[in-house]
Amino acid sequence: MQCTLLPACEYRRERWRNGRGWTREILRGGGPEWSWRCSVAEVDQDGPFSRFEGFRRLCVLLQGEGLSLSLPDRPTIELAPPHGRAELPGDAEIEARLRDGPCRLLNLLYAPTRCEASVLHRPLVGPMVFFPEPGVRWLVHVLAGEVLRAAKGPPLARAGDSLLLAGTDPTASRHLLLGAGELLLFRIRQLSTPNSAADAAP
Repeated sequence: MQCTLLPACEYRRERWRNGRGWTREILRGGGPEWSWRCSVAEVDQDGPFSRFEGFRRLCVLLQGEGLSLSLPDRPTIELAPPHGRAELPGDAEIEARLRDGPCRLLNLLYAPTRCEASVLHRPLVGPMVFFPEPGVRWLVHVLAGEVLRAAKGPPLARAGDSLLLAGTDPTASRHLLLGAGELLLFRIRQLSTPNSAADAAP
């Protein structure tokens, strides 16, 4: 599997679609008509989230005292520290209310007609093994600690950085992550033919 470092210092900062906040894009896949995008949303005030027709939203609290998400005709969703999470329809009218100050959310938007996605929160306390699967890539976000290249090598990624693990050949070698800390693992499986550099990564 190929491992690509996505350092926090290179995340691209841009306005929300509705202009109410800022997000720092980590990576997107699927070409101009992207099928998934991962970013860190800066939620500094109460108000609506942007709407994305045809997408699902996986969100995880990264920093802050938490927030409440209100949707029409649904119970209020509470994202509480340390890392509360939720999956929501991207086209829903979502109103966010901060509990006590600004928050940061890790968001994965994905089109369910073109890919599948899920998120895991795992400690890194030794070797973590990833096996190649056709059409599957892992986007790994380092919550705390550091990931190493080898048992005694220099750090590959530190808190705030991300890694993309991708491999289309099931006979290819597995990939090991070493280190100590906490990780968020997004598993993304492409359902349609890849049409971008990110989707076609070996």
